[in-house]
Amino acid sequence: MSLPGHVAIIMDGNGRWAEKRGLERIEGHRRGAEIADAASHWCADLGIKYVTLYAFSTENWKRPEREVDFLFELMLMYIASQLQNMLDESVRMRFIGRINDLPEKLRGFTKLIEARTAGGKKLTVIVALNYGGRAEIVDSINRFIESQKTDEKRRITEEDITGNLYLPEVPDPDLIIRTSGEERLSNFLMWQSIYSEFYFTKTLWPDFTKEEFLEIMEEYSKRKRRFGAHQ
Repeated sequence: MSLPGHVAIIMDGNGRWAEKRGLERIEGHRRGAEIADAASHWCADLGIKYVTLYAFSTENWKRPEREVDFLFELMLMYIASQLQNMLDESVRMRFIGRINDLPEKLRGFTKLIEARTAGGKKLTVIVALNYGGRAEIVDSINRFIESQKTDEKRRITEEDITGNLYLPEVPDPDLIIRTSGEERLSNFLMWQSIYSEFYFTKTLWPDFTKEEFLEIMEEYSKRKRRFGAHQ
């Protein structure tokens, strides 16, 4: 079976899952964190090398302050609780987004986790945090401009933008999965997704199972990826 090397997931539906059960939205996020951890293990077990999880977008600041604060605290506690497991299982964790705009405690935590797990070889888990696809492209262009000498002028190329993304060395996602029935990118990996395969499921993220994940992998393996070539 042909498997993707990089899977990206838009983990949608936590709030709706909780509301359907008469629970607070934060309980959906708590359950969603458990599924995110499980999904990383599913990827590692299959030999998938990269998984990117859309945890918090630049638009998510519009949510109620209490919910945002809970999301950040949940992330701190959950990742910290899994640190030893990541080290034991040779998992590397990295973060993409406008990390410098996050609260100081969370900002420092991301740097610590990245440093502690830097030796992980089996799987790289990338957490998109305060992330926006348009913001990444803007940041890439500005990074390129700042790197140029004052007397140097030339037209910017695709390679310039690609080389100045948050993690330019990470391959583009082969497959992007979105849960909850929505069928859009929502500002996620816009530059990197030009030839990604997409899979949309109506399953709410907290209900997402290993069985469905494996079914998606099976379906992906049957697709023919042409990358613009005529076949």
